[in-house]
Amino acid sequence: MSLAVARKPLRADAARNVDKIITAARQCFREFGPDVPLQTIAATAGVGPATLFRNFADKEELVLAALNRQLRLTVDPVVDDALAGMDAAEGLFRVLESLMAASSADANLLGAVAGRRELLTGITGSLMESISVLLVRGQGQGSLRADISMTDMFRLLAMLISVVDTMEPGSDAWRRPLALVEDAIRSKRPERPLPAHVPVPSASGMGAQPLAQAGAEPQPG
Repeated sequence: MSLAVARKPLRADAARNVDKIITAARQCFREFGPDVPLQTIAATAGVGPATLFRNFADKEELVLAALNRQLRLTVDPVVDDALAGMDAAEGLFRVLESLMAASSADANLLGAVAGRRELLTGITGSLMESISVLLVRGQGQGSLRADISMTDMFRLLAMLISVVDTMEPGSDAWRRPLALVEDAIRSKRPERPLPAHVPVPSASGMGAQPLAQAGAEPQPG
């Protein structure tokens, strides 16, 4: 699912530095937010700025590498299991669950590339191919609506990821919107209650895009 980035094979010490930088980037984005300076990330990784810039030309490249690594570790195994499973619809929603959990865990990483469509398209490109396979299978099995297209799925995925901007990083408030999407695209609505409602946090506690910027009124807590 990750976007391939052309790199020369790294020596063992250089590979360790890259791993330390990516690990430090995730830590720093979580602690300091999407505007954390690269110098802070380098210091946290225990490397000099020159080492960081030798491996990553800018913040966007580092963010993309960090997001890709997390997708490989947390989402790719779920995709593989879903594609190998018998129930395509169940597999599809497990994939979406894993993606939303990863998005919530790294909300500040997503915030650092908000509005940069080419990066997000690169990150989600191969994911959409897998979702397409699961969608077609589910429609063939009669468990997913026959009138849902991949254009619909791309927009629904973009909508779901944007939910991260309306909740605290690490929250599972995404479960309710995902359940609503499931209700909308299954051929038969599941017989289960919606996950618990989680109020929208105040603007000061929001992630990359407070609701006020999106033209919506915050809900009372």
